[in-house]
Amino acid sequence: MSLTDRDGEDQRDDRLPRLIEVGSSLLAELDLEAVLRSVVEAGRELTGARYAALGVLDGDRQELERFIYLGIDDETRRDIGPLPRGRGVLGELIRDPRPLRLPDVEAHPHAYGFPPGHPAMHTFLGVPITIRGEAFGNLYMTEKRGGVEFDEADEEAARALANWAAIAIENARLYTTLSAREAETERALRRAETSADIARTVGGVTDVDRVLDLIVKRGRALIEACTVLVLLRKRGRLVVAAGAGRVGPGLEELTIPTEDSVFQAAMQERVAQHLERGAPPSEARIRERLGAEAALVVPLQFRGRAVGTLVALDREAGGDFDDEDLRLLQAFAATAAIAVGTAQSVEAGRLQQQVEVAEDERQRWARELHDGVLQSLAAVRITLAAALQGSGEDRDAQIERAAEATVEGLEEQITELSRLINDLRPASLERLGLAGALEALAEESANRGDFEVATELDLGGELSGDEERAVYRLVQEALTNVVKHAGAEHAWVLVRDDDTTVEIEVRDDGKGFDPALGPGRGLLGMRERVEMLGGTIEIDSRAGGGTKVSSTLPLRLG
Repeated sequence: MSLTDRDGEDQRDDRLPRLIEVGSSLLAELDLEAVLRSVVEAGRELTGARYAALGVLDGDRQELERFIYLGIDDETRRDIGPLPRGRGVLGELIRDPRPLRLPDVEAHPHAYGFPPGHPAMHTFLGVPITIRGEAFGNLYMTEKRGGVEFDEADEEAARALANWAAIAIENARLYTTLSAREAETERALRRAETSADIARTVGGVTDVDRVLDLIVKRGRALIEACTVLVLLRKRGRLVVAAGAGRVGPGLEELTIPTEDSVFQAAMQERVAQHLERGAPPSEARIRERLGAEAALVVPLQFRGRAVGTLVALDREAGGDFDDEDLRLLQAFAATAAIAVGTAQSVEAGRLQQQVEVAEDERQRWARELHDGVLQSLAAVRITLAAALQGSGEDRDAQIERAAEATVEGLEEQITELSRLINDLRPASLERLGLAGALEALAEESANRGDFEVATELDLGGELSGDEERAVYRLVQEALTNVVKHAGAEHAWVLVRDDDTTVEIEVRDDGKGFDPALGPGRGLLGMRERVEMLGGTIEIDSRAGGGTKVSSTLPLRLG
């Protein structure tokens, strides 16, 4: 063996541990960008090159898509201009992917020469990087230190490095793909969970305004849109019923004819519309009003008819909506439409209940006036008329006695009318507050029914006017039933509130009733009132065992 061969063997032996170390390091790295840069650094170190680079081929494998380099500073890089694309000598490895060693790169017949400002480069070593038999790119080293040429040992080290690089690059790409798929799966699961959560949340609410507010907020979060609007059909047009996100002033006054091309397709043909950036504006120009570019318009269908549309405008992260966004919004719109339709039905039912309760109230007051005040006044009239029509020596005494009875009867009826007026509009609430008004009501009921009433009132919260009136009315109706029907000796009134509800209990020790025979109209009216307010009520009674009315009302009326 010659001395030169011995030097080459020694050089290979010296680099072998470093190659193993570099290979282990590359295989442990899963970030593709870090792998590519590490390969360039290792190539320069293992071959003693001053400059090193890695060119990544494009999809057609005809030119370089990327060029990662080391050894050239930023100022020189700016002077050089555009990065190489694989022409000249660099293109040799693209056309013929085999190792290439040159003593002077500029002497090669395909050399293009270097641009102005480029450092001088002569010696050259290039090796291809192939993955599963397909070219990925090339590793280039130039200007071996010491002014000598790259030798066979350098080439062998570069080829070994290229093999390590191919494995590491493939691992990093597989990991990146797997991570992307895993992230996409996680996003899909999160969106599915969000959709289910939205369905549960929206589906459990029956107040129309609250439903609409939930829909726009949850829908916006679902697809990460800048703006989400709900437009509902009203008298042949679409009106903005709710919005979340970037909602400009005056938008609530916007009305759109259902003949608008985009909204007609959504409302009548029940086809979702995807308006991409650059698409012609709709006649309503709703995107332009909000400074948006992309939009999704999805119909809200309930029981076979479109009640409105759900509109999403622009993604918060930028870019256009994709097919997955459209599918998610369509699935959400199905739940949203049911929630809107159900809430509207409940609201219509509540309005009907209000009409029926109001009619029952009118009939009750008519009976009160007819059976009480009117009958008493008629009796007074008859007594006074009879005295006036009398004759004889005691006529004057009869008239005097009738007048006294008339005054007494009128005073009673004035008191009764005052009570009825207070029942219609409890002025005591404004004068005394809820607790004072309930105490006065309990005292007045005790006097009317000739029984004792004990009260326990724990009202620490701030109730709205509507909430106070609702509580007062419920206690009033319960005590009225005790006065009229119970024949009780004692009654108890309990009212307490917390941050979310008011609990009401009115019980007595009267004669009660048989639940099998059903409650009277008064108790039915109480039940309708409580249900209309979104509360619950229980009526517990038995013949000879008294009656207990328990109710819970939500604090959301104001």
